[in-house]
Amino acid sequence: MTTAAPVQAVDLALAAVERHDRPDLHARLRATRTRLVDEQVRVLVVGEFKQGKSMLVNALVGAPVCPVFDDLATSVPTVVRHADTATVTLVRVLDADGPAGQPRTERIAVDVEQLPAYASESGNPGNRERLSCVEVGIPRPLLAGGLVLVDTPGVGGLSSVHGAATMSALPSADAVLLVSDASQEYTAPELELLRQATSVCPNVACVLTKTDLYPDWRAIAELDRGHLARAGIDADLFTVSSTVRWQALLAGDTELNAESGYPALVRYLRKDVLGLADELARRSTLHDVLAVTDQVASSLRAEQTAQQNPEAVQELIRELTAAEQRAAGLKERSARWQQTLNDGVADLNADIDYDLRDRMREILRDGEEALTSAGDPTKAWDQFSAWAQQAAAAAASANSIWATQRARWLAQRVAEHFDEDHQQLLPALRTETPGALRSVRALTLKAGDKLGVGGRLLTGVRGGYVGMLMFGLLGTMIGLPLLHPIAIGAGLLMGRKAVGDERKRMATRRQNDSKAALRRYVDDVTFHVGKDSRDMLRGLQRDLRDHFTAQAEQLKRSLQESLQAAERSVKASRSEREARLAEIKTELQRLEAVRKQVRTLLAPAVTPRAAA
Repeated sequence: MTTAAPVQAVDLALAAVERHDRPDLHARLRATRTRLVDEQVRVLVVGEFKQGKSMLVNALVGAPVCPVFDDLATSVPTVVRHADTATVTLVRVLDADGPAGQPRTERIAVDVEQLPAYASESGNPGNRERLSCVEVGIPRPLLAGGLVLVDTPGVGGLSSVHGAATMSALPSADAVLLVSDASQEYTAPELELLRQATSVCPNVACVLTKTDLYPDWRAIAELDRGHLARAGIDADLFTVSSTVRWQALLAGDTELNAESGYPALVRYLRKDVLGLADELARRSTLHDVLAVTDQVASSLRAEQTAQQNPEAVQELIRELTAAEQRAAGLKERSARWQQTLNDGVADLNADIDYDLRDRMREILRDGEEALTSAGDPTKAWDQFSAWAQQAAAAAASANSIWATQRARWLAQRVAEHFDEDHQQLLPALRTETPGALRSVRALTLKAGDKLGVGGRLLTGVRGGYVGMLMFGLLGTMIGLPLLHPIAIGAGLLMGRKAVGDERKRMATRRQNDSKAALRRYVDDVTFHVGKDSRDMLRGLQRDLRDHFTAQAEQLKRSLQESLQAAERSVKASRSEREARLAEIKTELQRLEAVRKQVRTLLAPAVTPRAAA
């Protein structure tokens, strides 16, 4: 993303505002400049296991920044960004209650050679190091514009724990690349992931890898395009070969590089992804610069009117006083936008909590029915626990995506109610939720008692003894001996029944234990995912409240200065008014020149549709 023009535009506005005593507007422009300098464009590379995601990232940057193994996969996200020298940093989340509600992290720099020991399953199986990501810095032209590539672990389908972590990161992404190899057409989980991605991310593209290994890759590509069209997913499909790309880079062969399919993908990243981010940055910069200079110019114009027409000063003062009261009202808790924000967050909290609990109750009902019909749950516990964890991950993912969509809708309504006459740009909203499922304990079932040979024998003897004694005593009443054949047969039958009853009792107890374990797991998931959703909404509420309160304070300050200038004009002499009018005219000309220069700097990337 090219930030030179937006930064230059902000610097021009800063110089223009510097001559006026407006530290609030100066701080707003400084924040805009800081955002432009620090802003990066995140591209998530997602897909199933062993589809070529790491090789894709390596081929894009032309360096082995992501470990690649034939039999082992990526264990933690690998974030690749631009740096002057090659660096590797491990990032670990220590707790979720850091400053300003953000998670507190620990950053550890390690040697580049140690990267495979932390980013792959071979060195960090199951992410035993508890890392949130591994950051890799490398000097590459593709990354110099602010592009950040994130190689994610294989999602294992939308209904996996990795899938839930990937879906929770989608709202923070500027673009998503779904990677699938040419061995088969898209699966249902891949299409579902694409649907969810397109609902919260502005740029989504598909990449078909390993075209050098599968001769029928063209047919697979056409089938995939058909799936995308039928699903109503508007996403470009790129066909690439990372192996051919590597050979082209090593040999410096441009024709072979074109055959790899990567030039089209690189153009997409530069034009559509970085280009869109650059357009958005220019639009937001233009909005901020014009809003700030307009507030300064409005104060000067109000003073100019008062100096030129002293007879109409009282009417101007009444108008400015009314406008100041309206601006002050925007800061009150009774303001319409404040009510919309508070009521909307409360409603959204209730709706999101209900949606999550409803999804988890459905999992609990289905799980308990399966456990009841399965007989002894220990025989298929591994399959059942895997299903339960996948179902919970899918429910958490769907709840997170829905919460993000509703939160963004609410933010737009708050902006509309703050100022219905002008479009308000929203601040950067933190709608993504951290990996709540990482804090959830695994679904386990404690080992129960087993009915072994000794137990079956003892239970059978105890039941058989009672049966044989009972029928033996009945036989003695009609003159039979105590141990007669009927009594012995009855003892055998009663012993067999006792063994069967004991087995059923133990199976029922294991069913109850497994249902209790499932309920504890569902409660744990609901607790952690619900807390993350509530934290996200609280952060959204604070961000919007602080943003629009600052806007209202700036507007009120501008009107107060206009009012004070109008009141001073009443006491000014004719010579003082003429001198002040000349100063105001010069300053307005300077501001208008700055505004024209800013429009010229930012106009090339702002299309008529975008500017509207």
